[in-house]
Amino acid sequence: MLLSVKRADTTVGGKRLRAAALVAAVLFVAAAPVPASAHPRESGPLQCLGSESVSYEPGVTLLPRRIRVTVDGHLASCASGDGASADAGAVKNGKYHEEFTLDTGCNNLLEAFRARRTYAWNTGDSSTADITGSSTAVAGQVVTPVTGTVTHGRFQGRKLLQLIPVPQPSVLQCLGSGLTGATGPTTLTIF
Repeated sequence: MLLSVKRADTTVGGKRLRAAALVAAVLFVAAAPVPASAHPRESGPLQCLGSESVSYEPGVTLLPRRIRVTVDGHLASCASGDGASADAGAVKNGKYHEEFTLDTGCNNLLEAFRARRTYAWNTGDSSTADITGSSTAVAGQVVTPVTGTVTHGRFQGRKLLQLIPVPQPSVLQCLGSGLTGATGPTTLTIF
């Protein structure tokens, strides 16, 4: 806060009020409450380990069709790089949940996406991030790196990276009743 003090030549009973005005201004600034952040900001990166489950209704088949997708993520173990995880207000775990529909089949399940994801933390607050990602089939797994920026809430303005590998659907699943779900580990880093 910048404080500008202008010299005054006002006198009362022959005495200048300049010193009294300066003392009053200093006392006013010292007594004013300092705004606290609604969301504590850890200085180091936050890293969380957990799992993500995705379910498809109806199952994803070879032929594209409208699918309802439900995503549930559980971040069971979070730690801050600056040791803040021991603090009572520190993030120790979190979760996220999303539901959306898309037209897809086994052949285009790996297309790029943009979304908004909200992480709910054990501290009672949350982080909303604008994210993008695309998946790649690698050695029997579908690996999805998600990147983004936290736009609201705790960690606002910080970047994130989340990696989600899940088993790749088999040809038999795609030809039969379809892939109905997948579960895999996930790591989230907010830096």
